[in-house]
Amino acid sequence: MEIREVMTESVVTATPDAPVRHVAELMRERNVGSVVLVGDDGLPVGFITDRDLAVSVLADGHAADSPAAGHASSPVVTGEPGMDVTEATKLMVDHGVRRLPIVDGDRLTGIVTLDDLAVRIGDLEIAASITAQVTRAALPGFYFFDRGG
Repeated sequence: MEIREVMTESVVTATPDAPVRHVAELMRERNVGSVVLVGDDGLPVGFITDRDLAVSVLADGHAADSPAAGHASSPVVTGEPGMDVTEATKLMVDHGVRRLPIVDGDRLTGIVTLDDLAVRIGDLEIAASITAQVTRAALPGFYFFDRGG
C-alpha cells in the first residue's frame, strides 16, 4: 500500500515568520496538533506541534508574537506519495517523528501521521509497537501522547 492511499491531502501550513499565536490559532481552528512551516517555494522548512508550543513557547515564557520558526523542528523529514507504508513507517521510526509531510517533486501534497498508519495497519498490537518505537526515538526516556494531528 502506498502513502498516497493513507495521507491527508489537506495540510495546515504557515510561513516561518508567522507568530506562534497565529500557529496556535490555526491548530485550534483546524483541530490539528501540528502545522507545517513552508518557505516561499511552498516546500516544508519547519514543523511545529502543539507540544512545541506548550514546551518551547509557554513554558519558556516566549512572547506570543515570536516567529514560529524559532520553535519548530528543522530540517523536516518528508516522504513521497509513492512510498510504501512500511517504508514510511520505518522512516518515521528511524527519525523519531510522529508526522510525515508528503512532498511530490516541488509540491507539498499531504501529510501522514502515526495514527493514520496505525489505523491502516489494522493490528493494534503492531500499531502500539510502532507508536512506542517512534515515541522512544523522539524522546528517549520520556513518553507522551498527543492527538497525532
